[in-house]
Amino acid sequence: MLHRGQESTDGSGGGELAVPMAWMYAEYIADELLRTGDLMPPTSFEFRAGRDALALTIFLSDSDRELSGIRVVTQLETWLSLTAYDQPWQDWVSERLADLSAVAAESGRPDPDLELAEAAWRWLEETELLAPDLDAVPGGAAAAGEDDGPKVWTPAWQLGLPLGHLAIHLF
Repeated sequence: MLHRGQESTDGSGGGELAVPMAWMYAEYIADELLRTGDLMPPTSFEFRAGRDALALTIFLSDSDRELSGIRVVTQLETWLSLTAYDQPWQDWVSERLADLSAVAAESGRPDPDLELAEAAWRWLEETELLAPDLDAVPGGAAAAGEDDGPKVWTPAWQLGLPLGHLAIHLF
């Protein structure tokens, strides 16, 4: 029941604020998977890249937007296959976002979940993070530490995706 000053969470009301519950839930699941894996400090850009890549995977793979807590475990294999190294994840994300955008445009109603997913995707594509160059061939001497090796600017999604994939494995 809505009281004066409260908003709807399903977006069905006339002029009421729609809360992006599907996106927020996907982001929560991604955050929990990464925190459980304890791979990166939660305040790092790498953690954000992993969380956003996982949240996009979770959100876009749930076509009904009804991912319940019990179904999370049953979806882990799907998310693993979508985030695997040899999969065209970037193309899949672009296609799914385009499909959802077309549906939202047809309905004529704004979709706050989709808006947040698109913002996360823009950040993952446009942000570059300095990372170890895994393709570099050592010049004879082995680097003393991780920070001593060659670095390259890498799109955030290319760092976040394997981080998310590993977090799912560790869960």
